[in-house]
Amino acid sequence: MLQEMENPRQDEKELPRRWFLDDEFDLLVWLDESGRATRFELIYDRYADPRAVTWKPGLPLAHHRVDEGENRPGRAKAAPMLVVDGVLDAESLAEKFALHARDLPPEITMAVLAALAEPGG
Repeated sequence: MLQEMENPRQDEKELPRRWFLDDEFDLLVWLDESGRATRFELIYDRYADPRAVTWKPGLPLAHHRVDEGENRPGRAKAAPMLVVDGVLDAESLAEKFALHARDLPPEITMAVLAALAEPGG
């Protein structure tokens, strides 16, 4: 089950965010003054083959693979970064996320599930 991280690092230049994680997912959610999700990043398959879905209102979902920065010949390990990935199976991801999100605030769960259900999601 996704559990909230206490006191995640906040960036003064961005809206406040909440961070939830478990053995399968990392979910970062940025909230406006009313507590509504303004964007999120959902990382899934954290240990097997980490990929991420990012969402902002008015934009289609973006699907990425997490490049851990390990395979850089002749260079030290780089910071992880998101790189474009293939097709997203949004329906399967939504089903799996819903099982892990049972303890999340309902408004956050609904925002993620609604974005995954959007056309192109």
